[in-house]
Amino acid sequence: MNLTGVLAPVPTPFDDGDRVDTTRLKAAFARWVKGPLTGFVILGSNGEAVLMDEDESDRAIAVAREAVPLGRTLLAGTGRESTQAAIRATRRAAALGVDGVLVRTPGFFKSQMTTEVFVRHYAAVADASPVPVLLYNFTAMTGVNLLPAAVSELARHPNIIGMKESGGDIAQVADLVHGTPNDFPVLAGSSTTFYAALSVGVAGGILALANVIPDVCVRLYDLFRQGRHDEARDLQRQIVPLARLLGPVYGVPGLKAALALTGCDVGVPRPPLMPLADAGVAALRDALAPFEQIAV
Repeated sequence: MNLTGVLAPVPTPFDDGDRVDTTRLKAAFARWVKGPLTGFVILGSNGEAVLMDEDESDRAIAVAREAVPLGRTLLAGTGRESTQAAIRATRRAAALGVDGVLVRTPGFFKSQMTTEVFVRHYAAVADASPVPVLLYNFTAMTGVNLLPAAVSELARHPNIIGMKESGGDIAQVADLVHGTPNDFPVLAGSSTTFYAALSVGVAGGILALANVIPDVCVRLYDLFRQGRHDEARDLQRQIVPLARLLGPVYGVPGLKAALALTGCDVGVPRPPLMPLADAGVAALRDALAPFEQIAV
């Protein structure tokens, strides 16, 4: 399983009846797999996984597995609030053929989420998982932080093989990289700080932006790997306005609106999320213009 380069955390389409739209998902994958991405994550944060039930989640994974060619990495998000629910989701995803699972931190009982709790939780999931496990830290969403001390301990587990860190704190990213073995890939989850994260040693990125402008994201990674740092930094500066809109400003509604502007129909967000307002769509159109991605 390749965990270097750029992977896309794909959105989940819903139809007018608020059902998972497998037809749209198949069509979107047919487009995405033609690009240069290393792989894909189904049911990540951008996939609105927390708004889906277990049957819906399984159907989305099944579509993804059918669409993604063997040899391209396919991860499924299987994080749940309870350890047993995460284990069950992980086993189902493994049975559906994913290469590995991405397990976000539980966060409802925030004050109780200590390093000891996280270590016990992830070790139990990894012990029970038929496929490799990646840790997933996204403090802005969960309200908890999987600290480097916990990650360093968990990286010794033979079935925990990497991590996605979605925060933009480059000092923490550096601590995660330097506190884990060389063969334990840390993947960046923030497009706005991708170059900086590469500079402190991440193996690649799982980037929402890669759904929209995959060639550009891969180009930045390749420039960095080739030592062409001036060009990589310049490209990073170019993507920041769009990356901000897709991340902290508009989130999932922004991602789906941006994809619609590029001719990729993945529908609208699932309630309670709302479609992006016209002003936001106009801002996205302006941010996309330099990349010539807007469908005509």
